[in-house]
Amino acid sequence: MTRSILIVALALALISGCRATTERASQQEQTPMPAALDFTMNSIDGKPVKLSRYLGKVVLIVNVASKCGHTPQYADLQALYEKYHDQGLEILGFPCNQFRGQEPGDAAQIKSFCQTNYGVTFDMFAKIDVNGPKAAPLYQYLTGPDLPIEDQGKVKWNFEKFLLDRQGNVIARYRSKIKPSSDEVVDEIEAALDGEG
Repeated sequence: MTRSILIVALALALISGCRATTERASQQEQTPMPAALDFTMNSIDGKPVKLSRYLGKVVLIVNVASKCGHTPQYADLQALYEKYHDQGLEILGFPCNQFRGQEPGDAAQIKSFCQTNYGVTFDMFAKIDVNGPKAAPLYQYLTGPDLPIEDQGKVKWNFEKFLLDRQGNVIARYRSKIKPSSDEVVDEIEAALDGEG
């Protein structure tokens, strides 16, 4: 009788453990991806990239252009990438031709320009719209009312920058005139890199 009770108790414990594991797994599946990383974008080579791959990294998202007065910021972005990439910084460049046609090239031309002139090695993506009805879903979110920072609204020019912490939360936005090498940007990146991943 005692042996039977022991077997039943063990069986119940096993069932209970399995149920708890299943419930934990179910809760993990239901945990939503941070909004800014819940998109798939095409790389500059045309391959789909799930932005969720950057979860756990500090991410700087920038709309870029090859024929803009701010184009030299590519050098600052590359310098940041080289200095902080090993600590967890990722930079995502999104070419855009919506501002006075300052990014007229195709993907191959943009890629060649960035590599030849600035030695860009951070991740570059296919050309997109950042404003208007054809804006990429990522930028619909970044320019929309749900962005959890004070500086909201449409992108005004090339080389605007959005900073995400390691959890994928947008924590800062820098307009075009604020250089990636500025103390304001560097201090915020360093603070985010020191945060928990």
